[in-house]
Amino acid sequence: MTEHNTSLIEFPCNFPIKVMGGQHPEFESSVLACVQKHAPETQAHHVSIRPSSKGNYLSATVQVNNVQNQEQLDNIYRDLTAHELVKVVL
Repeated sequence: MTEHNTSLIEFPCNFPIKVMGGQHPEFESSVLACVQKHAPETQAHHVSIRPSSKGNYLSATVQVNNVQNQEQLDNIYRDLTAHELVKVVL
């Protein structure tokens, strides 16, 4: 049986990643550092942060520019998901 790796995403592309975690002063810098390991051109101005309505959680949207392939995207998701301050990655 032949395995076909088809993706709905055309690479290279710009890709937004949503990250949620608890309220913590290091959350934004930690998220940025995880993404920069795999997409070094990502800068602080590519990250937007919003607190939850009760202020217990933070939501970050990271605009990752020029994603080259699925492997790069998977590595970003893997590192973010493994980080202790991160609860959810979408």
